Amino acid sequence: YGNLLLIMQIKENLMEAGIEITHQPPCPEEYINLRVAAGLSPKDKQAAAIALDHSIFAIYLRKNEELIGMGRIIGDHGCFYQLVDIAIIPDMQGLGLGRVIMDTLTDYLNNHLPPGAYVSLIADLPADKLYQKYGFEYTNPHSVGMYRKI
Repeated sequence: YGNLLLIMQIKENLMEAGIEITHQPPCPEEYINLRVAAGLSPKDKQAAAIALDHSIFAIYLRKNEELIGMGRIIGDHGCFYQLVDIAIIPDMQGLGLGRVIMDTLTDYLNNHLPPGAYVSLIADLPADKLYQKYGFEYTNPHSVGMYRKI
């Protein structure tokens, strides 16, 4: 109940600052532009369209209709989930928007995932410190993250 009140207060503060929270996916171009602006890798436009349509849950932040931040949950709807695309444009970083995104994603995870679900993410440094505040732990030394890019 307390977390819900905190989220409501944060949303009210955002509204006063002219920032809108939405769950409506952006167009692929906006998505790609935000990724690049935030220092993430660009994505293919067709791949981005497919990805955005297959999010389990997502939050998008807009100011004056411009996409300024986002975070998405993807996964198999049962055992495995991943937080991806947590990004904020550089001139809006450091204002607590990362916390808004993580609070919203965490609230969804806590209230919609089955017991025992495994949630992972790849953390860019120094964002790992933010994710630790939400209960994410390093996998090493027991395991290490790996990837293969096509």
